[in-house]
Amino acid sequence: MTTVTQSLPAVQLPAVDSLDRFPADFRWGVATAAYQIEGGAREGGRGPSIWDTFSHTPGVSFHGDNGDIACDHYNRWESDLELLSSLGVSDYRLSVSWSRLQPLGAGALNPDGVAFYRRLLSTLCDRGIRPLITLYHWDLPQPLEDAGGWPNRDTAHRFAEYAGQVLRALGDLADDWITLNEPWCSATLGYGTGAHAPGRRNDADALAAAHHLNLAHGLAVSRIRSERPHARVGITNIVTDIVPRTRTADDLGAVRRLDAGNNRLFLDPVYTGDYSAAVRETFAGLGLDDLIEPGDLGIIAQPTDFAGINHYQRVVAWHDLEAGYLEVGERPAEPATTSFGWSVIPESLTAVLTRVAREFTTLPIYVTENGASFADYVDPNGHVIDTERVEYLRGYIDAAGEAIADGVDLRGYYAWSFLDNFEWAEGYSKRFGLVYVDYRTQERIPKLSARWYRRLIADFTTQGDRPEPRERTARPLPAPPTQAPDNHS
Repeated sequence: MTTVTQSLPAVQLPAVDSLDRFPADFRWGVATAAYQIEGGAREGGRGPSIWDTFSHTPGVSFHGDNGDIACDHYNRWESDLELLSSLGVSDYRLSVSWSRLQPLGAGALNPDGVAFYRRLLSTLCDRGIRPLITLYHWDLPQPLEDAGGWPNRDTAHRFAEYAGQVLRALGDLADDWITLNEPWCSATLGYGTGAHAPGRRNDADALAAAHHLNLAHGLAVSRIRSERPHARVGITNIVTDIVPRTRTADDLGAVRRLDAGNNRLFLDPVYTGDYSAAVRETFAGLGLDDLIEPGDLGIIAQPTDFAGINHYQRVVAWHDLEAGYLEVGERPAEPATTSFGWSVIPESLTAVLTRVAREFTTLPIYVTENGASFADYVDPNGHVIDTERVEYLRGYIDAAGEAIADGVDLRGYYAWSFLDNFEWAEGYSKRFGLVYVDYRTQERIPKLSARWYRRLIADFTTQGDRPEPRERTARPLPAPPTQAPDNHS
């Protein structure tokens, strides 16, 4: 059985300078998503999701790749959890598949799907690894898309019913739950640009999807509280750090609009109870006010226990009349050095975390995803020496430590990803994993980054004189600058 403790060539592994800033109860984990790793698309009573339909549509995914097999985790989960345990993590963030648990998007749960997840979660508990479960990571059951998908308000109610049933079936095996992963991607990429499933291209549909995803979150929180009053629940939003190309009024306005669409559209209602002026002005032309029914904003702002933040990059924005509804051009900030062409600027994570804590919430924050894709390969000795990823993780974890020093109540960090996996429309062309997956043989090969992360966790665990766990509310953060800074997120 492959484990992270197996030998690799001697390589100097960089240290995290700010490790002593992390509190004693800090959680170190890795993350995955069901459709990206499970496979077993037609096994155990699973029904089709929008990603099955989309990825089987000619021309929409890299080389026509799909998630039918992926990492075959559905059949290899026991050995995968043994490998996970050897990594030394305290936590594992995973998602459960809506289309495996409730193939029609309504009605009773699928017993085979429930049994699969109960076995998996029970084994995690036996190994002393805390599960953080995401209820929705983009795999909408196809029957719900056929009925209108997320632009249809009824989908929010179907999600709440699903959430309640899942907590009833699995809630005794996990205390920590995330309602939605990155609703910006589901709404904008799924219904606006068409880059993700279901591949629709309509700005008004994308906005309707966004509001209904926010509503689904709030409705689900109420169902979760009803089923498991002591469960801890939050939502994960992707937060992008956005800076202007120039200091002109036009480019600063573009930053405001892009921030409204990427970040505030989802952060505002959950944490402040309303859509901000920036959001309302940006989306007035698409009828945002018409989507909001009496009581919606109160439902969306249901109290939660933590804030999940995913962060990947900083982008540069400018005013561009030809660039769609928002009239914003954007590109990754320099340096853009991942295989996705995304920026590698660790201080952007510090900026995002301090901004969320200052402007939106005093809740504990978890970095529920952060990572990078590189052109990893197996060398002639059978090793994967991903020094770029090691340096990336070192820099971003240091940046998380800087945020803690600035007063952010940061409780955990989950590296994306545990395994190389199906990277949505990019198919199998992008590798984010700490563990290399040979998709032909399904062999798992821990990379140098896996060994580095394991050592980081071990060093953290054995190092003394750690800060005490924080109280629920962190100390006040500095007030935002009176002038627009160069760093807008």
